[in-house]
Amino acid sequence: MRLELTNKANCAVAKLDGELDEGCVKEVREKIDKFIAGNNFGQFVFDFSGVSFMDSTGIGMLLGRYKNLKQLGVPIYISNARGHVDFILSTAGIYTIMRKIS
Repeated sequence: MRLELTNKANCAVAKLDGELDEGCVKEVREKIDKFIAGNNFGQFVFDFSGVSFMDSTGIGMLLGRYKNLKQLGVPIYISNARGHVDFILSTAGIYTIMRKIS
């Protein structure tokens, strides 16, 4: 799993690439949490364009970041989820708390 974190024009983006599963989720979570603590932004986008697989540990990681960002008043968006990943996010109800954008 590769993770690229950027903050431009008051929008933070976490671009994920690879498989988001138990083997990498701890490292991804820690990097995103450190980034959140060290930056100011008005919205946060999870870009799933490069994610080929995700399991329930990825859902847990998203829910934890949602909780942290909600406390800061930062809206969260999901972009570019396709196929299996989009199905998992939809089935888990993630789109009810994080808006899906193109």
